[in-house]
Amino acid sequence: MPVDHSSPHARSPADCLITGGTGLLGNNLVRQLINRGRSLRVLVRPRKNGTDVSLAGLPVSEVNGSLDDEALLEQATDGVKLVIHSAAMVHCGWRHRDEMYRVNVEGTARLARAARQAGARFVQISSVDALGLRADGQPADEETPPGGMVECPYVVTKREAEAAVLAEVERGLDAVIVNPVYMIGPWDWKPSSGRMLLEVGSGKGLLAPPGANDFVDVRDVVAGIEAAIERGQTGRRYILGGHALSYLEAWQVFATVTGRRPPLGTAPPAAVRMAGWFGDLAGLVLRREPPVNSAAASMSMLPHNFSCQRAVDELGYTVRPFEKAAADAWTWFCEHGYAQPHPDRHAAPAPANPLPRSQPGSRSPSDLHQSATAGVTAKNAV
Repeated sequence: MPVDHSSPHARSPADCLITGGTGLLGNNLVRQLINRGRSLRVLVRPRKNGTDVSLAGLPVSEVNGSLDDEALLEQATDGVKLVIHSAAMVHCGWRHRDEMYRVNVEGTARLARAARQAGARFVQISSVDALGLRADGQPADEETPPGGMVECPYVVTKREAEAAVLAEVERGLDAVIVNPVYMIGPWDWKPSSGRMLLEVGSGKGLLAPPGANDFVDVRDVVAGIEAAIERGQTGRRYILGGHALSYLEAWQVFATVTGRRPPLGTAPPAAVRMAGWFGDLAGLVLRREPPVNSAAASMSMLPHNFSCQRAVDELGYTVRPFEKAAADAWTWFCEHGYAQPHPDRHAAPAPANPLPRSQPGSRSPSDLHQSATAGVTAKNAV
C-alpha cells in the first residue's frame, strides 16, 4: 500500500520512535514511556479502519508505513533522540524465510541506518532465541556462541538482525540489544504469548509440553529496557530473564491463578515429535504451515536456560514473583473479555505488593500452546 510521505505524522515533534507498538511488549513500552513524559511516534502498518485498539486514546503520533520504506524511516527518525525497535515477523516453523529475512533483517538494517544518520540511540528488542544454548545444560549468557537451538527462519533471522545492528555500531550507531524471555502480562491485545495462559484457563491444559522456559512479567522487561536506555553500554547485549520453570511447573501456576485443575502431567516427547511430523504433512496438503509443526514441536522440548546476571549487575534488573505476574495477566484478560473467571475458582489471590527479586536464569519467548506446540512470541510485525 502506498504511503503518503506528505503526512505530517512522520515529522510531528517527538523524542522517541517505537516500532511494534501494538504488540505485548511494544504496547506496554508505549504506555510506560508516555507515563514518563516522552513524546512518541509509533510506526504501524497501514489499516483500513482507523486507529488500532491497542493505541486508541493514547497521545502518540502514528506513522503509517513499513520497514521496507527507507524514505519514510528517514522521516520518522528525523529529530528523535531514541529509536526502540520492537517489531518483527514471528513464525515458529520452516516457512516464510524470505519474508522474515525482508522484515527482520533488511528492515532492521534500514531502521538502524536511519537512526545512525539521525544521531539517535537505538534499542534493538531481540530474543534469547537469537543466542545459543550450552551443551552442558548450564545457563547460557550473552556471549554463548550459537548452537543448540532449532535453526528455523525466525531464530536465524533474529540472529542476523542483531548482526545488522552491530554492523551499524561499527559505523557509529549508539545501540544496545536486549534479549527478553517468555513474557506474560497486561495489554496483550493479540493475544500473543498469553495464549498459553488462556489455554490453561479455559480448561484445555491437560498435558504440558516436555521442555522448559523462563517466564517473566512484561512490565519487568519494560523496566529493564528503560534501564538499558539509560545505562546500557553501546554494542552490548542484555538478557532480560525471569523464573526458570518447566512448562509443567508454569502450567500448575496458571491453573492455580485461573482456578482450574492442574495439568495431568507432561506430554511424552515421542508424541510431541509425531504431532510435529503430522503437522508438516498437513502443511504440504494445505499449502500453509500450521502452528503444530516439527520446528514448533522441537522448540517445545528444549530446556532453554539463560542467565540474566549481566542485566542484574549493570542495569539493576529485577523480576516480580511469577504467581503475581500470572495473576495480573489473567485479570487483564478477564477484564477485557478474552476469558471468564472460573466460577469454582479456589486459588488464593497473589500478594498485592510483592517484593521484586533478581533471578539469574531465563529462557525463550516461544509461545507454546495446546499440549505440544510452540507458537508466536510477544512481538509484533510491522
